[in-house]
Amino acid sequence: MKPVTVRTLLKMKADGERIAMITAYDYPTAALLDEAGIHVLLVGDSLGMVVQGHATTVPVTLDDVVYHASLVSRAAKRALVVADLPFLTAHLSQDEVLRAAGRLLQEGGAQAVKMEGGKELAPLVTALVTAGIPVMAHIGLLPQSVHALGGFAVQGRTLEAAERMREDALALEAAGAFAVVIEMVPAEIAAWISGQLRIPTIGIGAGPGCDGQVLVFHDMMGLTSGYIPKHNKPYANLGQVVTEAAKAYLADVAAGTFPGEAQTTHLKPEERAHLEAHLRLQRTEP
Repeated sequence: MKPVTVRTLLKMKADGERIAMITAYDYPTAALLDEAGIHVLLVGDSLGMVVQGHATTVPVTLDDVVYHASLVSRAAKRALVVADLPFLTAHLSQDEVLRAAGRLLQEGGAQAVKMEGGKELAPLVTALVTAGIPVMAHIGLLPQSVHALGGFAVQGRTLEAAERMREDALALEAAGAFAVVIEMVPAEIAAWISGQLRIPTIGIGAGPGCDGQVLVFHDMMGLTSGYIPKHNKPYANLGQVVTEAAKAYLADVAAGTFPGEAQTTHLKPEERAHLEAHLRLQRTEP
């Protein structure tokens, strides 16, 4: 199959094909998702919560995302790799944003960047696209602004808020964004916005009316505990599988049944004879 590009996603929207995006933060996970045919691998700053153990995405640094993007990009043979610009990065000077995004492509191996924010970011989107850096926009709930928003709450419930979101999406499209993530927005509003855009929308907690969907890998695979977002659908319970496997290993070690003969290497007869003779000689020397 041909590699997925920005143009692939635009064509998928035009043809009515749905886009599947999943977060990835390491080589083996990315390789499996790529082999499965997932269209887009997002190196999200969600790594701060599901990999690093933070309560929000705010502590994630540019160096963190560059590092994880480099792991994912080495594994991806077909999927488009998109990397997040972390907290505050998109609100620095234009030169600093260009350098940060450039690092995600040059050092991280990503093929596009994602940035959170509305129409105020339009000039930066244009600058990045002009420099040859594809941009995926992100509106609705902005996890990097969780403190300003007062928590992870659904956005766009009022007419005014919905209209602002629509204006943001249109401005970001006009600025050159190739897609826009819509997070935690009522399904009716997300579908309304999606229908007015030429570029694809990727929903998360925004209903089925978007052109594609994204989920956090650890959530959908059952590798997180505690709070699980309403929009998540568990497709596996790998957490239970890992726990049971670890308990079985613990029991084998305690019982002395691991390693068994199948996991053990022995000396060849001639090697054993030579070493035993040598060791006996060593023991008899004064």
